[in-house]
Amino acid sequence: MIILLGGSGYVGQAYQQLLTQKGIPFRNLRRAELDYCDAPTLTAFLREVRPSFLINAAGYTGKPNVDACELHKAECLFGNAVLPGRIADACAAAGVPWGHVSSGCIFTGALPDGSGFSETDTPNFTFRRDNCSFYSGTKALGEETLAGAPDVFIWRLRIPFDHRDSPRNYLTKLMRYERLLEAANSISQLHEFVASTFACWEKRIPFGTYNVTNPGQVTTREVVDLILKSGIHPKAYQFFHDEAEFMRLAAKTPRSNCVMSSAKLAAAGITLTPVHDAIGQALSHWQKA
Repeated sequence: MIILLGGSGYVGQAYQQLLTQKGIPFRNLRRAELDYCDAPTLTAFLREVRPSFLINAAGYTGKPNVDACELHKAECLFGNAVLPGRIADACAAAGVPWGHVSSGCIFTGALPDGSGFSETDTPNFTFRRDNCSFYSGTKALGEETLAGAPDVFIWRLRIPFDHRDSPRNYLTKLMRYERLLEAANSISQLHEFVASTFACWEKRIPFGTYNVTNPGQVTTREVVDLILKSGIHPKAYQFFHDEAEFMRLAAKTPRSNCVMSSAKLAAAGITLTPVHDAIGQALSHWQKA
């Protein structure tokens, strides 16, 4: 039995789909039926049910984007920084191994040689640097909260996308935004992310932090070129002159644009499709809403 928290969200629904396809028994635990934000309550539940593993896909992202987190800071702080610590306490007390969906948005830029940040690099888009969005700051705090916690995977997701038209899909966002910001990023194909993270448990690789991104990096203009080539959403895509113009006209808080390395995950025997190929595959199987 697998316990899933946050199963109704964009990422959580993908976990439900994966577990259903695999025929693995799971329970999508909703706060309406059990207040899993309360550590003693969750501990008692886990001791009673005795699941083999728990997946935490719960958190606060803000809708339609991270700007909303600037307006709901208490909820954002609780969902991204406090809740992971409470889940860690409950899982440790009940002896349940688990996995936590974190974010690569705790980084910005790339290493001096242009390569991606690894799991040993210190996050540089955080409250400690005083240069981040509130969302990114809370996600970094969430990882700090889990430092030293036993038997936990920390899975870093970056700008999820897949083949289905959705407000949470990076490809959909690029198609619908009036103007775009040119930047280089590592991104995560949603269903590959979910399959790869669950494979961490299936293969019993060492617990710890893993960047779960499609190998390589891609610029906004490269993604737009692939969209245009696919013929799915032809239009004249417009770009901001620079990040300063983007911040002045379209954003309330800075954005994380970063390159990450998934070499640690690959060394453990879990690989994702190269990023340009993954985008092309998503567009070739595009499903409109």
